[in-house]
Amino acid sequence: MKVSAPVKVPGGVVPPAARPQRVPQKRVQMVIFFALAIFAFALPYVLKVFLDPRDYVDWISLFNSMFIFILLSLGLNIVVGYAGLLDLGYAAFFAIGAYTLAFLTSSQSPLAQNGEPLTNFWIALPISFLMAGLFGLLLGAPTLGLRGDYLAIVTLGFGEIVPITFNNLTQLTGGDRGLANLTSPTFPGVVFSSTNLVPWYTLSLIVVIFSIWMIRRLINSRLGRAWQAVREDEIAASSMGINLVRTKLLAFAMGASFAGFAGALYAGSLNSANPSQFRFDVSIIVLAMVILGGMGNLWGVIIGAIVLQLSDRLLIPNLLGLITEQSNNIKQSSGADNFLAGLLANLGSSQTRLLIFGLILVVMMLVRPEGLFPSSQRRAELRADDPSNLQPQAAASDDAITAADQTRSINYNPSTNESSRPRRDE
Repeated sequence: MKVSAPVKVPGGVVPPAARPQRVPQKRVQMVIFFALAIFAFALPYVLKVFLDPRDYVDWISLFNSMFIFILLSLGLNIVVGYAGLLDLGYAAFFAIGAYTLAFLTSSQSPLAQNGEPLTNFWIALPISFLMAGLFGLLLGAPTLGLRGDYLAIVTLGFGEIVPITFNNLTQLTGGDRGLANLTSPTFPGVVFSSTNLVPWYTLSLIVVIFSIWMIRRLINSRLGRAWQAVREDEIAASSMGINLVRTKLLAFAMGASFAGFAGALYAGSLNSANPSQFRFDVSIIVLAMVILGGMGNLWGVIIGAIVLQLSDRLLIPNLLGLITEQSNNIKQSSGADNFLAGLLANLGSSQTRLLIFGLILVVMMLVRPEGLFPSSQRRAELRADDPSNLQPQAAASDDAITAADQTRSINYNPSTNESSRPRRDE
């Protein structure tokens, strides 16, 4: 077999047709995303084969809760990760979305007519999205001139005001009892109920996929680039023609809207909306998910929400159960007055969950402050003083003075053709 000699090209440049073609990174990401989505849709049916009914219900409930917190993390990542605005009252929008669905679909709502809800679930779901976005605009409007700690204090106050208001408006919201008897979604051949969680699992997964698609479009748009510019430097962004007022308002509105989605799904799956479900610790947990996963990274935030939910709902309770069991064993063998048994009994209480949760976050922030999967910009910001990030290139010039200048210069590119650079003796 005769093999043709390679074509010699002047200058040694290989023509584009002869170069190995690489699959675009975005295409690879989309293939992985669709593969994971198909796996997620099939997961309930796979688990049903291997688990007994009680464990099966527990796992589906865990996944439903995980989807809710993924939605919350995606929305907060817009405000904190992309726009750089610290929001400590994010649970307020979560509550607004839940109560919007309750007002529109509950038979106990003041808007109900003769015990009949005002509308159905499918109409109330997008209204919850829009209503939470509207309150995001109302919160963002008076706080546009605030930054850093001052903005955090204002949003913290807003997050405390909303649940207290829902709790005090007894005639409208039912007070601490909340609103129950919400209308479940209707779909041919599918029954949605608080005991049949698989339809809620599928619906929550569809909303999560739609939210990921929508947020990716936003981040890759002109608005998304404006958010990141504002996060880096507001003065520079304003000098480049970015409207800071509109950009911040849209960040608050879009971030709050996805919390409205989450609140509507959460209230619908529980068939009730109660003020105690939207405490301040919800905002802190969601913020921890965003920071742990990596601010400004869509996929990192999703992984952070999954890791913390698995820790909070699965790992930590099992650990506390083991501590309590060991305490009981020591009491049976040594007596109830044993100091170690009493100490383990206190550690095995439900309050220790927050202690373990806090220790995990402290260790994580000390070891990897930029998160598990940070964006490249965030990693560069938080690791700017790390000596391992400073990788000086070898100088390409034989002249000692020129080589030193090139090594010290942050703009020096060793791949640049040195013959095109002006020499010192010229």
